[in-house]
Amino acid sequence: MKVDVLIVGAGAAGLMCAISAGQRGRRVLVVDHANKVGKKILMSGGGRCNFTNLGVTPAQYLSANPHFAKSALARYTPWDFIALVEKHRIAYHEKELGQLFCDDSSRQVVRMLLDECIAAGVSVEANCGVQSVRKTLEGFSVHTARGEVHAQSLVVASGGLSIPSMGATGFGYALARQFGHAVLPTRAGLVPLTLSGKHQQHYRDLAGVALPTAEASVGRQGFRAGLLFTHRGLSGPAILQISSYWQPGDDLRLDLLPDQDVGGWLLAQRLARPPAELKSVLGEVLPKRLVQRLCEQRFDSRPMRQYREAELSGIGEELHAWPITASGTEGYRTAEVTLGGVDTDELSSSTMQSKLVPGLYFIGEVVDVSGWLGGYNFQWAWASGWAAGEVA
Repeated sequence: MKVDVLIVGAGAAGLMCAISAGQRGRRVLVVDHANKVGKKILMSGGGRCNFTNLGVTPAQYLSANPHFAKSALARYTPWDFIALVEKHRIAYHEKELGQLFCDDSSRQVVRMLLDECIAAGVSVEANCGVQSVRKTLEGFSVHTARGEVHAQSLVVASGGLSIPSMGATGFGYALARQFGHAVLPTRAGLVPLTLSGKHQQHYRDLAGVALPTAEASVGRQGFRAGLLFTHRGLSGPAILQISSYWQPGDDLRLDLLPDQDVGGWLLAQRLARPPAELKSVLGEVLPKRLVQRLCEQRFDSRPMRQYREAELSGIGEELHAWPITASGTEGYRTAEVTLGGVDTDELSSSTMQSKLVPGLYFIGEVVDVSGWLGGYNFQWAWASGWAAGEVA
């Protein structure tokens, strides 16, 4: 079988690339080893697909080259994808912080992409893994589960290592290395953090305790969002966000009341309610189980009148920078994204084409570009896929 463009991976990036190339009149085949197209799209956003974010800029992406994503993101914007969603009359809403979700189901986004593929004459084959790839004079010869495919251009959109239960593999990294590309070390991102030893003992029975707003920070990077204690450690949006910046040994701090001057408020409470115990006062602004643990560990709990002004100020400072020693992450099993990947120094930022092998492209999560939580990774998939599809 001969095609102009063979795309390996029928996820967000691969399908968008197929649409872009197909609309240019290219003969396009998309293959995927999984039994279903767009699995990660289907599960995303609690089944409603957080398909983009209105606040996308290059600043929300992690990469060894922070400038690499600029070109693709500028040429295919959130508004371009929103126009596609509206063309297919998919109802959507903004949840918070610019995050856009389907009103109904993620299935609508997958159906939209497949309908666009059909309209562009693109063929999509699930249950079709790739066994081997070799370079030829005309392009590439790819041995698949359905036979040999000869393609002028080969686009690798096979994703990263996150959520192996959905079919994630290291195929894209292995193929990159086969053709001489450097692959930067990979690790789990947007993932819960784990505690161990005395730290886990201190907090494990708080599993299920949640704070609607907290700020998790490592160095100068911080994120303000919800926080959740689990039986193994910490989760919630604030933790998932900071996990992409955290490395073992880093100093992790939690601001448990980021919107309040806790020290000043405690001083006012001492004047207004001198007999009230500290844990009762803090229990009005923090979950009671958490307050009990904090008092046991550090503050004690006495009537407010027994605390000196400096003590209450110190308690306020600690609640704004509570130290937590994480031991690791939950790993790729629950990670929403894979950090690291194919080195961007060896790719064109405008076309995603390899600088080493003409006709070879890498797009989406397999590349060393990872976004924040909240629709940013989908926008990178759409943008990088569109960029490659315009030229492949």
